[in-house]
Amino acid sequence: MISKFKYNSLTWIDLDRPTYDELKQIVTEWDIHPAVAQELIAPSVRPKVELYPNFIYLILNFPVVEKKDSRRVAELQEIDFVIGKNFIITSRYGAVDSLHHFSKVFEVDSILDKTQMDKHAGFVFFYMLKALYQSVSQELEAITGSINEIEEHIFKGKERAMVNRISEVGRELLGVRRAISLHKEVLESFEVASQRFFGHEFIFHSRAILGEYYKVRGSFESNFEFLSELRETNNSLLTTKQNEVMKTFTVMAFITFPLMLVTGIFTMHAKILPIFGDPIDFWVIILGMVLLVLLFLVIFKKKRLL
Repeated sequence: MISKFKYNSLTWIDLDRPTYDELKQIVTEWDIHPAVAQELIAPSVRPKVELYPNFIYLILNFPVVEKKDSRRVAELQEIDFVIGKNFIITSRYGAVDSLHHFSKVFEVDSILDKTQMDKHAGFVFFYMLKALYQSVSQELEAITGSINEIEEHIFKGKERAMVNRISEVGRELLGVRRAISLHKEVLESFEVASQRFFGHEFIFHSRAILGEYYKVRGSFESNFEFLSELRETNNSLLTTKQNEVMKTFTVMAFITFPLMLVTGIFTMHAKILPIFGDPIDFWVIILGMVLLVLLFLVIFKKKRLL
């Protein structure tokens, strides 16, 4: 599907899962190099930047969070950018909400500096990347909220229930990292290419785009580090609880062993057994076993094993 948006002499063409005929139309209309046209047909192997005489070709991946089986999963979504002097083409292979929102406000004065927009399409790309990184930042804020909930539940004694939740949030963070892992190298290359293509005056905006990436990466690293600390804390609390349970079972086993031994002795088929035959022999044995249990409990308490 082809969507076109215009502002004065600038044109933005958004391709959503384009067909071969749609690509052929755009390639012919905007004089796109055949090698780039071939790349636009399907997702590429990795992000990159290429400088051509009449445009800059750029590929970036962004995380798109979707709900699957009541879980949030960060899927990888590739966006191809073809940035000319008076046009910009975006090609994608799935829905990207932040781009859809950007299309709604493309012609609104409140968010775009039109005095700069009139110069070239590089400024459209600048605002577009800001919107995309802002969307990633919002996803990371949602993850921060999930991490805070995990922390609260951990210290309410729900460590076991949080094991799966920590793994789910960790998977979301890994999806974000996988998407933005190569952005730094690509944006640094774009900075060099954009200076050659748009002139030295665009350096501030190209570096500002890199700054938006660093904000996202900083938020990701903060979340990832905090979640790692919570995982270790949760594991420590679980281990402590398990050790307490094992200690209790060990003490119980140690207490019951001598009782079983006493019971075994008095069930032996011997000619002479102490106490046997006395009218209160049963109660004497039971009392002795109770006293033995109490003695062990006192010893364990003094040794702080209970």
